[in-house]
Parts: sequence; C-alpha cells; structure tokens
Amino acid sequence: MARRKKHTHHEEEHENEERWLVSFADMMTLLFCVFMILFAISSVNTSKFEALQKSMKDAFSGAVLDGGTSMMNAGAEAKDNDTPSPEPPLPALRPITSINDQAPKTDAEKEAAARREEQEFRALKRRIDKLAKQAGVSRQVRTTVRRHGLVVQLLTDKVFFDSGQAVLKPGARRLVEKIGAIVRDERRHPVVVAGHTDSVPISGHQFPSNWELSGARAGAVVRVFVQEGVLSRRVSLAGHASQEPIATNSTPEGRAKNRRVEVVLTRIHTDTES
Repeated sequence: MARRKKHTHHEEEHENEERWLVSFADMMTLLFCVFMILFAISSVNTSKFEALQKSMKDAFSGAVLDGGTSMMNAGAEAKDNDTPSPEPPLPALRPITSINDQAPKTDAEKEAAARREEQEFRALKRRIDKLAKQAGVSRQVRTTVRRHGLVVQLLTDKVFFDSGQAVLKPGARRLVEKIGAIVRDERRHPVVVAGHTDSVPISGHQFPSNWELSGARAGAVVRVFVQEGVLSRRVSLAGHASQEPIATNSTPEGRAKNRRVEVVLTRIHTDTES
C-alpha cells in the first residue's frame, strides 16, 4: 500500500489567466464599429447636399433649406432668418374652393368668374389653333372648351410619335414646346396630361402593354412642358391605355383618333347654372 501510494499522484489544474483577452477583443471590436458609424454619419458630401438643395428648390418653386449652410457648420443650430418668402403659395397648390383670397362667394360673383374663365379658355384655344395651323397640323391638334376645362388633343399618328414609341419626333417637339409656353404663361389652372391608345395589344421589352405606352407618351409631353417653365406642381399625368376611346376601334380611322395625348387645363370656376 505504501509503495502504491508512492507512485500515485494527481496533475494539478492550472487556471487560464488569459480569458480576459476574449472579452477585451470583443469590446474593442464593438468600439471600432461605433466609431466607424459615428464617422460615417458625421461626414457631409457637399456636392450631394448642393444637388439635393437645388432639386428641392425646383420642386417647391422657391427658396428652401435657407439654414443649410449653418446646419453643415454648426449641426442643429441654424441662423435666424426673418426674411419672408419671396412669393405667396402657388394658387395651383391650394384647394379649388380657396384658389385665392378673393374667391367669389355670391352666385353673381361665381357666374361672373365662370364667364371670365370661359373667355380666357376661348382666347387660349385661338392661340393654340393658330400655332397648329402655322405648323400644318390642324387635323392632328384639336382644341375644345368643355365643361371640365380646355382640352388640347394631340393625335399621335405620324406627327408626334412613331408607332409603338414614346419619343417625341423633332418637329412635333417644337410644337409641344410652343404649346408649353402658352400653358406656362397662363399660370393659373391645373394641367392634366393623359395618354390614350387604341385597343390593339402591344407587347415588348420597353412597353409590355398599352398602359405603359400611354403613360410614357404623357410623360414625354410633361417633360417638355416642365423644361419650358411650366411649374411642376401644376402638372399631373395619367395613362388610360384604351379605356377611354373617343371613336370606334373597329376601323383604322377610329383607332387613329383614339391614339392621342390630351392636355387639359382644368376649370377653377363653375357656373351655378351648369
């Protein structure tokens, strides 16, 4: 027994004194990530900020982000600015019932305002008809004054767009620019641009259906209008495909009439007797 005890021994366990390195490495990794995030959100790309400022000014048609410079230099602390807005809110941005501070209230005032609006639309119609006649496209540009406003129909065939395309032809673009200048100078009425097609199905990579084609053609006209100075907040667009025909789709002549883009200057005043 003594001899057996002499040769029996137990290995002594050593404590791992370097376990703290694992926790320390995790903590340093987290701190590194935090500092990287703080650095990323504190950096300002000046060129991108200026581009954003310009696009916001164009969108709202006025000076915006006046405190942008001081925000870049002093964080959330912005300089005081007592200068009022250079222009009142755009009439087209207000509800139709309060289009201006002197909106007609009595029936007689409403009737008089509706008559003046009718005269304005007639004058605009004559100007656009004259442009179309000078360009030799009176049959493709038709203007009518309707209950909901002044409607300018641009029949697309062979004049404004190639078949199945949504890029304005060069000659047609110049005419659309002139119409856009008239709309720009009018200034008051909301403008709705709507694209229409015939019922013949279309398929392709660019325009899978007539919905995309009608919307793209309306968008092409809107882009020219905005480039000519029509305030973007006045304009809206829609694509109706073949859902609103003005003629039969069973004949080539009828389908040609249905392929169109309509520009509508929407009425603000309505006669109480209408």
